[in-house]
Amino acid sequence: MRADRRIRVGLIGYGYSGRTFHAPLIGSVADLDLRLVGSGAPARVLADLPDVAVVADPVAVATSEAVDLVVIATPNDTHAPLAQAALAAGKHVVVDKPFTLDLAEARSLADAARRGGRLLRVFHNRRWDSDYLTIRQAITEGRVGRVRHFESHFDRFRPEVRDRWREGPGPGSGIWYDLGPHLVDQALQLFGLPERVSAHLARLRPGAQADDWAHAVLDYPGLRVVLHASMLVAGGSPRFLVHGEAGSLVKHRSDIQEQQLLAGLKPGAAGWGEDPDGPEIHDATGRVARAPALAGDQRGFYRAIAEALARAPVDQTGALEAVRVMACIEAALTAARTGIAVGLTLAPEERGP
Repeated sequence: MRADRRIRVGLIGYGYSGRTFHAPLIGSVADLDLRLVGSGAPARVLADLPDVAVVADPVAVATSEAVDLVVIATPNDTHAPLAQAALAAGKHVVVDKPFTLDLAEARSLADAARRGGRLLRVFHNRRWDSDYLTIRQAITEGRVGRVRHFESHFDRFRPEVRDRWREGPGPGSGIWYDLGPHLVDQALQLFGLPERVSAHLARLRPGAQADDWAHAVLDYPGLRVVLHASMLVAGGSPRFLVHGEAGSLVKHRSDIQEQQLLAGLKPGAAGWGEDPDGPEIHDATGRVARAPALAGDQRGFYRAIAEALARAPVDQTGALEAVRVMACIEAALTAARTGIAVGLTLAPEERGP
């Protein structure tokens, strides 16, 4: 028996996501111990994390006897094979979004996790963003009545195409694979599975090699959910718009935790996740009120992982949620290609109650 019962973590990938999000958030959770990093740039890793071991081979991390939990923060087309290797080695697994490239890969991973009794989750850290938490609370409290129209935007202003795999022509690139999973996951958390998905994807910037504009609509009975992402929005686009039978809600600004991490702020430091941008609530008479925004705290993702691993048997809900998100991502890709609204090809057991 090990004297230190903390969960030993191996992180594969130390690019933008691994360095900006995963390593700081893992390091902020007392029950997690980052032991091993897979990276081809060991000097960069050790400059930030001098006490970890670094290896170049990602499979070596996925199968290492020195770790219990494998976190995969690598290019999207490597997610499924690395996760399969880790699950086959008996590891618990966290995969950065998107979970996989398609629904078939998602199902294969979920089946492997279920057979092995391993935890499998997608890094949906945006469930702990201030903007989403604030909107969810307002909807739950009935501040605008029954919701009939919901819009969620991830809009940025990056007019120059950058030389990175996320914007290249390879598999799993483009804004829908990059930001679509967050948009879809939040919508499913709020409203459940839609009946149909329609979508349009486009390349709007000169020289774009992958979609940099995405617009999807999820159809529910009596509700339409609009998910939008663009690289050419300098301002004026609210993060959330919610229209209900009793009024409307507008949340203008986005969560600031990513900017705080980039600035070097440690998770949990003073001001962490605080959001001064309370939502506007418009009632039926035209009056506008302000409500306070909840603070965000993406440490909640890895705290939930640690709590889940402390229980037995391992809850497989996270793997099923990953499959459902991937079904929506794939349906949107098909709808954008065909111009026809597409239903979700999920089995009854995948849909849940």
